[in-house]
Amino acid sequence: MAGEEDDDNNSWVIELEAALLEECTPSEVWTMAQGRSIPDTLRPEVWQACLGVQRKESPLLHFSEIYDLPEQSALRSDCQQAVSKLGNEDEDKVSVISDFESILTCYCKSTKTKYEKGNGWIEILLPLLSLKLPRAETYNLFDSILHQYIPRGCIKNGLPFQLFHLLLQYHDPELCSFLDTKRVSPDLYCLPWFQSLFSSNCHLPALLAMWDHYFQLADPFFVFYLALVMLVNARDQILSMKDDTKAIVVDALSMMPCDIVAEDTSDFCTLAQYYATKTPSSFRAELIDAFFGPEPPIPNEKLGIAQALCLPVSAHDLVFNPELPEGDAVKFFLVDCRPAEQYNAGHLPTAFHLDCNLMLQEPANFATAVQGLLAVQQQALASNSVAGGDHLCFLGSGREEEDQYTHMVVASFLQKHTTYVSMVAGGYSAIHELVEENPVIKLEDHNPQICVGCLKENSFQVQSNSMQTSTSSYEIFGKLSAAMKSKSAEVKEKLFEYIVNPTGSNGQTADRHVRSSDKVSKRYRNMAPVFSIDDDDADASSLHSLEDEADQEVVSIQTWLKKPDVVKSFKCHEVKLNGYMYESYLIVTSSHIYVLREIQGKKGLANIAVRRPVSSIVRITSKKKHPDLITFKYGISEGDKPVISDMDR
Repeated sequence: MAGEEDDDNNSWVIELEAALLEECTPSEVWTMAQGRSIPDTLRPEVWQACLGVQRKESPLLHFSEIYDLPEQSALRSDCQQAVSKLGNEDEDKVSVISDFESILTCYCKSTKTKYEKGNGWIEILLPLLSLKLPRAETYNLFDSILHQYIPRGCIKNGLPFQLFHLLLQYHDPELCSFLDTKRVSPDLYCLPWFQSLFSSNCHLPALLAMWDHYFQLADPFFVFYLALVMLVNARDQILSMKDDTKAIVVDALSMMPCDIVAEDTSDFCTLAQYYATKTPSSFRAELIDAFFGPEPPIPNEKLGIAQALCLPVSAHDLVFNPELPEGDAVKFFLVDCRPAEQYNAGHLPTAFHLDCNLMLQEPANFATAVQGLLAVQQQALASNSVAGGDHLCFLGSGREEEDQYTHMVVASFLQKHTTYVSMVAGGYSAIHELVEENPVIKLEDHNPQICVGCLKENSFQVQSNSMQTSTSSYEIFGKLSAAMKSKSAEVKEKLFEYIVNPTGSNGQTADRHVRSSDKVSKRYRNMAPVFSIDDDDADASSLHSLEDEADQEVVSIQTWLKKPDVVKSFKCHEVKLNGYMYESYLIVTSSHIYVLREIQGKKGLANIAVRRPVSSIVRITSKKKHPDLITFKYGISEGDKPVISDMDR
């Protein structure tokens, strides 16, 4: 019986041997091998078939054998160092060094690429050495791996690592948040993984089995899911390192591939495939040319990954998602975050409405709405509704001015470590364009007279320009005061006085500023009011925070609130540009404003997140639709126009 079972288990090997006699494709190899580890005798032919280099003429056959690259000495030295670690005889080492230098030099000259130390090329060549192929055939495998499977942009904070951050956040936001808190960005540990397909840190038997699976699958994005599983499998170990330094965490992450053994590789790769099926795939079409396509690569600024708060999903994938076979697709639960009037003018039939305005205007009602959203989601899943899905996909308007509030809603879910959070790329505008191109798609309650997608692009500006705004500085300051939940007229006067006259003293200074006969102060002459509503925040996108929580001072909240120079303090939320909100205190003194950001898990303690001289404030703005969202802008005054250098919300 055992002999018959062995024959059955090895029948695929016999079938594969026969298929290799003719040219076969990776999909045909996968059909027979199903990702299993390939026998050593067949591996060279299988890899050549999967990488498409069977019977391909090698550029190495025409190599001039002239070694005159500007970086030739560095290249030769790296080859010698790598081969010296092998257990070969000295005579064999000389031959291997010669092969490596020939392949790398020929590749640099053929592709007009400069060799750089630590770029992963030698690490890729080392496993290919075990195949014992002729030098020209080894070159073809090397060239194919680099072009098909090594993502471009493997540099510090490169695009591949920004994508990986989004994938990790999508599947394990708690782990992603922990690493962000430690300031451990993916490039610090993933760089050698990605540029060498794990060969720099993985033992040879496990690596060969992994590459067997990888090349059969023929998915260039598979490296991202392998790296994802690497972290998720070790999440408990990683989360337990909360008291370790950043360097220790990075070292531990970098060496994780060393723990993989050949026997576990099949399960490891299968789990990576599972995560791939549980991930929206629309980003692949956008990034395939940027990562693996022909030169030149697409500039990062033209892609949505670098600026994305969460994983983007195309309008096409969202709309046509319910038509895919059950079990073969990510199922979305669509959350439409547009204002109520926009939602009521047209929306997808499966959309659940969550007005993002509630988050600032009525926090209690917003919390209730979120609970209702989660309850409806569970009901839709239980009833197998077409609107049901365990993947939350948020929809904004597609207009930057409004979507900043949608981002705040999304950020609130991410802060709660909600898995499977994404946003529709382009928002409702992209949905509307798709509807226009596909008449079979219908919007519910669609009213072309007021639907923003049907109106001209400038209609929003015309509408906003027609809004009446108050020009009274006292009324505007009242909004600021109300947003901070202050009910004292005295506090209004003091805070206003200190912001407008930061260097003055009690009594005379306030009078001097407001007297029509005052000719001394020039600070606000010919300048726009410091306080305004619906002020332009276009400059906000160009500002970025340089803060590092690790360097922020930790203080006692009560001690600071009781300091004698404190004019007034306000309980508030600090809002970052990415939409994240933090429980905080705004403290105003005679010379500075401070923001104390509460430290999660450490009651009564806070970081000094903001420390600004009052004299540096050039503008305080509030949105008419969201008066509770106050923006402090800092900079200098040049003529009648302030130059904004930073901001806090």
